Amino acid sequence: MSRGTSGGTGGGLLVAGTTSDAGKSVVTAGICRWLVRQGVKVAPFKAQNMSLNSFVTREGAEIGRAQAMQAQAARVEPTALMNPVLLKPGSDRSSQVVLMGKPVGEMSARGYHGGRQAQLLGTVLECLAELRGTYDAVICEGAGSPAEINLRRTDIVNMGIARNARLPVLVVGDIDRGGVFASFFGTVALLSPEDQAFVAGFLVNKFRGDVSLLEPGLDMLESLTGRRTYGVLPFQHGLGIDEEDGLRVSLRGSVRESEVSSPVGEDILRVAVCAIPLMSNFTDVDALAAEPGVVVRFVDRAEELVDADLVVVPGTRGTVRALEWLRERGLADALARRAAQGRPVLGICGGFQILGEHIEDEVESRAGRVDGLGLLPVRVRFAREKTLTRPVGEALGEPVDGYEIHHGVAQVTGGEPFLDGCRVGEVWGTHWHGSLESDGFRRAFLREVAAAAGRRFVPAADTSFGSLREEQLDRLGDLIEEHADTDALWRLIESGAPTGLPFIPPGAPA
Repeated sequence: MSRGTSGGTGGGLLVAGTTSDAGKSVVTAGICRWLVRQGVKVAPFKAQNMSLNSFVTREGAEIGRAQAMQAQAARVEPTALMNPVLLKPGSDRSSQVVLMGKPVGEMSARGYHGGRQAQLLGTVLECLAELRGTYDAVICEGAGSPAEINLRRTDIVNMGIARNARLPVLVVGDIDRGGVFASFFGTVALLSPEDQAFVAGFLVNKFRGDVSLLEPGLDMLESLTGRRTYGVLPFQHGLGIDEEDGLRVSLRGSVRESEVSSPVGEDILRVAVCAIPLMSNFTDVDALAAEPGVVVRFVDRAEELVDADLVVVPGTRGTVRALEWLRERGLADALARRAAQGRPVLGICGGFQILGEHIEDEVESRAGRVDGLGLLPVRVRFAREKTLTRPVGEALGEPVDGYEIHHGVAQVTGGEPFLDGCRVGEVWGTHWHGSLESDGFRRAFLREVAAAAGRRFVPAADTSFGSLREEQLDRLGDLIEEHADTDALWRLIESGAPTGLPFIPPGAPA
């Protein structure tokens, strides 16, 4: 049955979490997919995102990749309105601030939380109001936990926006970590009375086992807080798509907890991804992991490159720092040996720059001229303006599209052309993120890799990365539809938090 609001300002909901990585991103995407399947015109929103996984919209704006994924779940085109503030860490203490899709400078955490963040509240609320004036519903994602009492004064992404925009708040807890009841109760109890009034209830994520064993605890939680639980989502493998803050698996674990399907040919293909510092857009290798018979692993030791059929040097927010790391750990020498032996290496964005002859950087690291690995005839100069484009082209006889996010400007002086980069022997380099999601090109590239590696690997003829992504998003929508009280969720979205919710002491410290 189609649902919709009666006009004017659209409904809304803020999905908060007891912790980082509680499942806010996937729950937001799941709600968006459930709603759009009900005929609701819905959009995602995250006021402020901290992530090195980003995406370029059609208008050339950089936003968090999680919000691009949520827009796909909602079947709408992503825009800068959906993620007006993006913070891209460059060190433990500073980040690049991207405002409405464009970088506006570097800022320390103290400087940002000391005043700049509060100044952005007006912009954030304007973006949210514009979305709510256009869509039936806007599903907002919080950041970290709303109970981070040290940051509440300048908060623009959790209770700060919930109160200003009068959004009901659903708190998600990851029961797989343990302590979910204490986390739910403590989250509410550390909020001020004014903030608590907007916390409508809870959603349990990643539950394993018989839900009837959980129900007594949920009943007690409701009696303690006066707030109900809106659903218990079961644990499912393979739903950690387009994460924000880091790898979901241990460094030497397979990407995305994925199960490798049997190969079409006689051999599997092993892909090693160098886990360089400040790694960005590691989602580039998801399309490789989706191929039957391809095993993708993140590695940090030189000996782990020995049996790899392909080594990927991914993007990074710290190209010079990543170069130093590769040299310190012996990975640079291992890459040079691979190139000399004619064994495949692919550099993407920052990884492409690392493979070049030298880098002139007065912008990112301010290190000046730094020698690269010298595996590709490329010279890189860092420009203050960031390149943000959605290129389309052809390679290996197949159409390709992607997106570019980089300060480095590459001067290619030799080799064979390859996606605005180049190729020398079996060393490939490009600034294009997302190119491996083009199915025909990915298959052609893997055939080249297999031939160079001497593997009897055959890419599957029918693997469609786009279709696999849609299936994942539908699984998220199914989780909400089958395991949440969707009628109660819709009432929250349409009408706001219930009135008369009790205050849970002690509340936020003065």
